[in-house]
Amino acid sequence: MLKIIIPTALLVPSALLLSPNILFSTMVGYSMLLSLLSLLLFNHPMLLKISNATTYFTTDTTSTPLIVLSCWLLPLMILASQNHLKTEPQYRKRMFLMTLSTLQTILILTFSASEFILFYILFEATLIPTLIIITRWGNQAERLNAGLYFLFYTLTSSLPLLITMLYLNNKYAHTSMELFYLNQPELPSTSPNPMFWLASLLAFMVKLPLYGLHLWLPKAHVEAPIAGSMGTAAVLLKLGGYGLIRVSPLLYPHPQTLVLPIMVMALWGILMTSSICLRQTDLKALIAYSSVSHMGLVAAAILTQTPWGLTGAMILMIAHGLTSSALFTLANTNYERAHTRTLLIVRGLQLIFPLMSSWWLLVNLTNMALPPSINLIGELYIIITLFNWSPPSILLTGVGTLITASYSLYMFLMTQRGSTSTQFQLLSPTHTREHLTLILHLLPLGLLILKPALISGLFI
Repeated sequence: MLKIIIPTALLVPSALLLSPNILFSTMVGYSMLLSLLSLLLFNHPMLLKISNATTYFTTDTTSTPLIVLSCWLLPLMILASQNHLKTEPQYRKRMFLMTLSTLQTILILTFSASEFILFYILFEATLIPTLIIITRWGNQAERLNAGLYFLFYTLTSSLPLLITMLYLNNKYAHTSMELFYLNQPELPSTSPNPMFWLASLLAFMVKLPLYGLHLWLPKAHVEAPIAGSMGTAAVLLKLGGYGLIRVSPLLYPHPQTLVLPIMVMALWGILMTSSICLRQTDLKALIAYSSVSHMGLVAAAILTQTPWGLTGAMILMIAHGLTSSALFTLANTNYERAHTRTLLIVRGLQLIFPLMSSWWLLVNLTNMALPPSINLIGELYIIITLFNWSPPSILLTGVGTLITASYSLYMFLMTQRGSTSTQFQLLSPTHTREHLTLILHLLPLGLLILKPALISGLFI
């Protein structure tokens, strides 16, 4: 584990000390080597599937796919941001790369933390670099408002979690995840205590985010620079799902008085946010709301606490991470040329960028979970689990899938088809860098179809 954490942490001084001529190329090459090195974590020879164990940091089949996803996205974020930083002074470029590297290091530590209080501290620490990226490198004045929403939603919801963690530490004299799972102690929720349950899970439901607690997400996505949007969609939302998976076993059995309304909220949220997508005029806001819709499925699956549900949630989290990041990359290529995100204005791009249109089609088909994509495997697991939990849920998930297909096609047709506006006849051509970024998003999605067990968390 240290062979990944220490080199990632050393990216921070590298960003400050490298020569300006080789700054971007070295950072991309270095971080790509780290992402390839992180693939070694998929080897879990031990019986409990826990490896690289120290007192405070371990990896297992739940955290490994998310650590690898975090490592994989850092070089892609740097590649996608190059044009955005082109006109920036040198010290701002260095600060940007340093902030990204800091965020990456904290994320890896968060996913590998084996103590609940340490996990909480690192979970909160991810807020600082993300906030800096949104407020310092966003495009419009509204970024400050977006940063404020992001900060207060996260901080307010996290305070009850801290109190429950301190309570656990006070009662059992430890907060070790492994000891809790192996021992399954008598927790307050065994005589279901709804307030304890809600306090433990609220922070993760906001981070995921669950419908109704999601207002910070579209603002943060729309105002963030491309690296901020990619990082938030691909990894930060997964912190919520990962936290739910980690904490839920300790709160068993779940109080039905709270689980039922939250499950209904998650399933209803799938319909509501998908419908909102059909009415969006802003491309980035459309992709942001589609993330809320997919995360509703993940939240519902984790709360069922069944092996199939947890497997489906893990697969869908990884698949959605790569897909939504690719969608934001595509939206950014449009924005860098047309300087607008309005769908009605930028049309007919298939005639100007035929190859980019192919990427749009592939990513949109993956987003709507077309077979044989890995997204479909995750969604099937979840839909089967929810049907087993309550047969009428098939109506909500079925209609949600239908609307997802509708807005994915709507997004493709609005950006690619139709007549091109005369003001966009002289757009700069696409770069190899952009195509490389998209290939590196779609390649893992394609390869994972061959072996989904790598990212399934091995719950079944």
